[in-house]
Parts: sequence; C-alpha cells; structure tokens
Amino acid sequence: MGSKSKKTASSHTTETETGTHSFKVVGYTLKKGIGIGKAIRSGIFTVGGYQWAILFYPDGFTDNTEVYACIYLQFVSKKAEVRASYDICLVNQANGLPASMVTETTPKVFSDYCYSRPLLIAVNKLELNSAGYIVDNCLMIECSVTVIKESRVLETTGDLEIEVPPSDLSQHFGKLLLEEEGADVTFRVGGDTFPAHKIVLATRSLVFKAELYGQMKERRARCVTVEDMQPDVFKALLQFIYTDSLPYWDDLDAAEYCEIVRHLLVAADRYAMERLKLLCASILVQYLDAENVATTLALADQNNCGRLKDVCIEFMASSDKMDAVVKTEGYANLRKTCPSILVDVFEKTSRYHRT
Repeated sequence: MGSKSKKTASSHTTETETGTHSFKVVGYTLKKGIGIGKAIRSGIFTVGGYQWAILFYPDGFTDNTEVYACIYLQFVSKKAEVRASYDICLVNQANGLPASMVTETTPKVFSDYCYSRPLLIAVNKLELNSAGYIVDNCLMIECSVTVIKESRVLETTGDLEIEVPPSDLSQHFGKLLLEEEGADVTFRVGGDTFPAHKIVLATRSLVFKAELYGQMKERRARCVTVEDMQPDVFKALLQFIYTDSLPYWDDLDAAEYCEIVRHLLVAADRYAMERLKLLCASILVQYLDAENVATTLALADQNNCGRLKDVCIEFMASSDKMDAVVKTEGYANLRKTCPSILVDVFEKTSRYHRT
C-alpha cells in the first residue's frame, strides 16, 4: 500500500503603521527658565491605535542636562504595551529638512507613560541663527513613530499550529553561571573566587580566548588570579558575558553607581568587549556634570573610548561652567596625565565663542 503525501502552506505577516507629528513651539524665549525637569507637551496624537506625545524640556530634564534642551517621545496610552520604532528631530526652518536627529530603528517596547531615548542639543547650539532651528521665535519639532501591529498567519491549511516562545538563551546561561555546573576554571579576584566556563568566556572575549586557549600560562591553570580589579566589577563582567545584561545596583547612590561603571568600562577595555564598553559610556554620559566631566574625559582617553571622549569635550566646550570644571580635582589630574586633550577642549570652546 503506497504512502500518502500531504502538502500544506501558510504565510506569516507582520504589519506596521507609521505616523508623523509636527510640534511647533511658539514664543520659544518665553519658555526658557520654566525650570529643570519641567516640560512643554504637544497635543496627543494617535499611531497604530495608541496615543503618543512629544515632551520638550527647555531647561533640561535633570541637573546633569541643564545645558541641554531635551526632547522625548512619550507613550500616553494607559494599561497598554506596544513595540515601536521612532525618529525625533528638529527642523531646520530655512530649508525644511530634519537635523539633530535621534533614531531608534530596533523596535522598543513601550508601556504606561514610557519615554524614548532623549534628543539632547546644547542650548547655545540650538539658538544659533545659522542653525535655522528658531525662526521668528518659533521652534519646530517633528516625530515619526512606526508601530508594530499584531502578527497574523494567513492561508493556513494545516490542522495544528505551534507557538514558538521568545528566546530564553540568556536565562539559561545566567543559570549556568549561577549554579556553576561544569565550571572548568576559577578566577581569584581580591578575596573572592568566581567559577566559570572557559568556552563561554572565549566565545565572548578574544582576550579570554588568548588567555585560556592560547600560549599564555593561564591555558593550563584551573585557577587564574586577576590583579587590579574589584570583585564586584569582575562579577558584573561575568554577568554581562553570560547574559548580555548588567546587575541592578539599586542600593548605590549616583556617585557610587558611576564609580563602579567607570571600573567596569576599564574592565571592558581590558578584555576587548566593545559593546560593554559602549554601554558603560552611555550610562556615564547620563551623569555628566561639571564635577566629574574631567575625570570621565581622562577615563575615556586612557581606555580608547572615542565616542565618550567626544561627548565630554563637547560638554566642556559648550558648558558655561568651565570655571567650576577647572577647580575640580579631576581637571588637575587631567592636566598632569592627559594635557594634550585640553588642546581639543580649548579649540572646541574657541569655535563656540566665535559662533
């Protein structure tokens, strides 16, 4: 008796909806001075069946951003969750083209009153006549939102459907690190020990690969001593290697949090983990102020973090608190250890003053 052959077919589609909202701030100069953390909100607009708004902070969102005007996209729908990508930009009113844009191309999950990444622009740059952002005392902000709608399976001819859950790979690797099963190397850091798996470390870091599988002495060692690193920093480094995420340091204040992130950036450079280094840099940028910017600039220069270095120089050049920066211990150390960087700072400051 011959066997029967059954052929089935289906298609899967995910739809999107895109909408653009223009927000005109009339009487810009009258909005200045309303206070740090105080926003002007656009009218609510709808994209993909969800409500959104643009928030404009003329005097900055926090003390750390007071020299910047801040613009956010806010998700306004209540008791809802959606994935969406977005573009936020200022409009050059001389030519009608967008500029100073912040873009999120990978869809982000928005839920109750969630915010986007901010568009930050130095106030003195925003107010330049040559920039074309402010015309007749009016500022134009434009935001484009693309909402990911529900996926659908079409033209299904099979009798059964199997739903595939989202990836839980990081959870499994996190459990592997936590339970230490199959660990084949132990790191001694300070007074603490950390069991780990050579193959996982080598997969994530070329430096670990060279140490554990190359010609270095650590290749045959089952216990490796790590010098010049705090145990908490190495623990965070391991968590990122296994799960691609950082620990929650809810018990630390802002200064302590920045300090451990600085040490983690040094560790990321030491083990050639570029994504971790950029993640640390992005955190430090959020806490930049006159007191710590010189210290952060020296850190960026010493650990090959060019993007963080550029942001620090821009902050110092555009800030009206340079006198306060010069008085800090970080600035004194910067003059001793990295004097050549100050040339870049002074050249940038000079260009700002000329404009």
